[in-house]
Amino acid sequence: MSAGTRSASRCAAALALCALALTACGEKQEPAGPTPPQRFNLALDFYVNPDHAGVYTALDHGYFEQAGLDVVPRVPGDPSAPIKQVAAGQADVAISYEPEVFLARQQGLDVISVAALVDEPLTSLISLPDAAIAEPADLAGKTIATAGIPYQQDFLETILTQAGLSLSDVEEVNVGFNLLPALLGGQADAILGGFRNVEGVELELRGDDPSVVPVDQFGVPTYDELVVVADRSRVEDDPESIRLFLEALAKGTRDAVKDPHQATSTILDHGQALDRETTAAEINATLPLLAASKDGFGRMNPDEWERFAGWMADHGLIDAIPPMDEVLTNDLLPQP
Repeated sequence: MSAGTRSASRCAAALALCALALTACGEKQEPAGPTPPQRFNLALDFYVNPDHAGVYTALDHGYFEQAGLDVVPRVPGDPSAPIKQVAAGQADVAISYEPEVFLARQQGLDVISVAALVDEPLTSLISLPDAAIAEPADLAGKTIATAGIPYQQDFLETILTQAGLSLSDVEEVNVGFNLLPALLGGQADAILGGFRNVEGVELELRGDDPSVVPVDQFGVPTYDELVVVADRSRVEDDPESIRLFLEALAKGTRDAVKDPHQATSTILDHGQALDRETTAAEINATLPLLAASKDGFGRMNPDEWERFAGWMADHGLIDAIPPMDEVLTNDLLPQP
């Protein structure tokens, strides 16, 4: 092949490559579709109720979806199950209780609290006027119903100690979650385990004029009643989806607090067989608690957690006080 022939062949090849490139550049590129939201499993602590107003408001307002999360709340059959589901990787986060975080760690579950939904006790000693219980000393000889949760007996013991009494001075009965029936039916003079914003409100609506005293007013150290719990290794290795969840939840909580009427409708829409009047009253009692933190949404106080852990250790509920950075973190919360 002559030099001229070789040169012509190279030119033809170059022209063919240019034509191919132009053809490829001229092809219409289909735009990529929107990224589907990431499924995010939320284990609730109990059936849908006013404590969850922020969650369901965030769902209805699309805040989770805007954050790229497909949040799926699940109602547990057992209130102690959600924190175990988180530890087992069956839920991304769970709503639980500060005492349960310490008990879970005692059981070897590596979980950590990432937000407080209610940063003070809701659990209360509740009685009716006929029982004449105005202070701990009045509990002597009375029957007290609890839900059988381990640390509730220790709450009762602490309350009795304020009056120089002991557990032997009262009769404690475990009624499970039938606290109100036990009180109204006369099986108990008082209940310990009901929430002031739920059972306390229901009794007020009935016109029963209940005495409702949160346990921290009777000697139990203050604690965060409702918290959001995650697996600690997940928080350390892949925290972004949890951070996005908490940011959206903060927005939902803010909106619920601003509009109690809409928050009531939201809970009624998502709950089952809830009474409108009762739900509205419970919402009004709950929303100020959801917005109570002075330091910003979800903030937890490590010093208060350490004091409560000390109380649990003193009562033999846990072996020792763990380092607080192993049981709680405020690092994933939105900035105030």
